Amino acid sequence: MEEHEATFEIESKADAHAVERLLERLYDSLREESRTVRSETGDSTEMLEQFRALLDSARQPRSGTLRVVLEQRDDSFEGRR
Repeated sequence: MEEHEATFEIESKADAHAVERLLERLYDSLREESRTVRSETGDSTEMLEQFRALLDSARQPRSGTLRVVLEQRDDSFEGRR
């Protein structure tokens, strides 16, 4: 499994606002995908709830750290439904 990580330090209101906008766009994209592709499956509902909690937290501008981790598996999407 390959892993990529990025860490963003939130040190100002501008940083906090940028993180909020980033999470809003990500949440909107995930919500749209769950409507069109995943048909509101149980796992997509749970994922949206988790991202909604992140977004709600980001709406309270405070200092902190946002860490993003991408774990890539060796298998491909070909042959998957």
